[in-house]
Order: sequence, then C-alpha cells, then structure tokens
Amino acid sequence: MIYIYYAFISEDNHEKLMNEFLLRFPIDFQNKILNYRRWQDAQLSLLGRILLYKATANFNENYKDVSIKYNKYNKPYFGDGNEVCFNISHSGEMVVCAVTNVCDIGIDIELRQDITVEDFQPQMTDNEWLKISTSLDKMDSFYNYWTQKEAVIKCNGKGFSVILKSFEISQDIVIIDNNFFFLKEINIDDRYKCYVATSELVSNECIRVSELNSSNYYTN
Repeated sequence: MIYIYYAFISEDNHEKLMNEFLLRFPIDFQNKILNYRRWQDAQLSLLGRILLYKATANFNENYKDVSIKYNKYNKPYFGDGNEVCFNISHSGEMVVCAVTNVCDIGIDIELRQDITVEDFQPQMTDNEWLKISTSLDKMDSFYNYWTQKEAVIKCNGKGFSVILKSFEISQDIVIIDNNFFFLKEINIDDRYKCYVATSELVSNECIRVSELNSSNYYTN
C-alpha cells in the first residue's frame, strides 16, 4: 500500500504549528526550521515532517524515534534497515509526502506557473520535446514530463547524477540502468501537477491519498 498525504500552508496556523510540533523533532531539525527567514519555507519543511509521521502511522510503528539518514546523493531514508520508504516534495503552498513498504518511491509536485518552456528543452529527449512542442497545451505537457522526471530521479535515489535527458518517459514507464520505474499521476489540485514514481508496478487501488488540514493536524 502507498499512502500519500498532502497539506497547504497557512499563515494563520503557523504559530500554533510551531508551538505544537517543533519540539517533538530532533534539535538539528528544529534549528533548520528556525533558520528559515520566510514563514512559508519553515512551514513547508515542518509540514513535510508532520505528514511523514502521520503517514507512517499506517504501518503501526512509531517512527518519531527512528533517525532519518541521507545517502550520498542526499536522498532521505529511515535508518536501521527499515523497509518503509518515503519521499517528500513541496511547491507553491502545498507539500506532499508518499510512504510505502512495498518498493522504492519518489514523488514530485509543481505549481503550474507561466514559464518559458523552451528554456527546458535541453532537459528533454528529442521525442519528449517533440510531444511538448506540438502539444495543444505546451505548458501542461511540459509539467507532465517535468514532474515525472523529477519523481523518477527521486525514486532512483541517485539525484541529479542522473541527467534528466539521459532517460525517456514512455507510457508512464522509465528504464534507467536496466531498472524499471512506473509512474502515476496524483490529481490533487488543478493548480498543481503531481506524479509518483515506484520501482514496482502498483495498482490504483493500492494508492490512498489524504489531506491533512487544521482539523486533523493535532489528532494522534
């Protein structure tokens, strides 16, 4: 099963969130949050961690005391040989977290903004760029490919040592170094584009998406 939790930041809730949750986390994470200059950045990061522990509660384990480590490509994971995998992404006013115990996982969300799509042509394969440039909605086509590529990179766990143009997305499948990655779109909000990538083929029935908001932040 894959659990995806998402939340929107809110300035009205910021002080309460900080007071209620910050001290629950390790001191290095507290310092990271406090060093942000913008409340938006602090809350996005804090909500990501809150979503993570809400999601892991589905596995009937207490992960609050399990250390989060990082591989050499800076991908976070639970230490001590834990089988639960997770990934967090944020953009605009939204943060999402995907958690599973069946495969490697990556998730990416992007706020759709007016951009110069042509600036990103070097990141696409020839086939991908052909589909983007001939699409009736170039912006939507671009964000489809971009979020898919980002999700795959995060699932693969090797970061941007893997060049985006070095692999091609075809029918929601990617192959990197003989490893398969499978993509599914997560429809949350029309203003955003979101994809999840997995190292195993997962059915739609095995993906549960839930919103965390001010009514359920504070429930155990």
